[in-house]
Amino acid sequence: MAMSGMNGRDSRRRYRPLAEINVTPLVDVMLVLLVIFMVTAPLMTSGVSVDLPKTDAKPLNTDARPLTVSIDAKGEIFLQNQQVDLPTLVSKLQAISSGDPTRQIFVRGDAGITYGLVVQVMATITQGGFTKVALLAQPPAGGPVVPAPAPAPHPGH
Repeated sequence: MAMSGMNGRDSRRRYRPLAEINVTPLVDVMLVLLVIFMVTAPLMTSGVSVDLPKTDAKPLNTDARPLTVSIDAKGEIFLQNQQVDLPTLVSKLQAISSGDPTRQIFVRGDAGITYGLVVQVMATITQGGFTKVALLAQPPAGGPVVPAPAPAPHPGH
């Protein structure tokens, strides 16, 4: 009878539910997902190749009394409300600012003109010694901007 009592205790131990969690499969799956995301993340960035103009622009700061340089849809340049030529822009800015190179200058460009012209005007101003040149844009009306979907890649690119 003593033997039957031992068998009863062993059977209770043997069929006892296991209360441990095996994390090895979880770690394996997580590592596989990590590798997949590391490989696919660079492929998901969509970019458009753009030939950016080169300039010697310097960092921007703020000022309480800015001058405004505007470029209209025809590509004509205005300092405050007077039309100026690009070669004489710096000399007129220096005369108005009394030679203060830290005077804030805002550059406003019409949406229909080329980006290169705006950068050329900004580069001319910074090469003239002005260090605080800022580009102005009008915020969209009607709330936050919803980004447009990225264009589908063209075959062969």
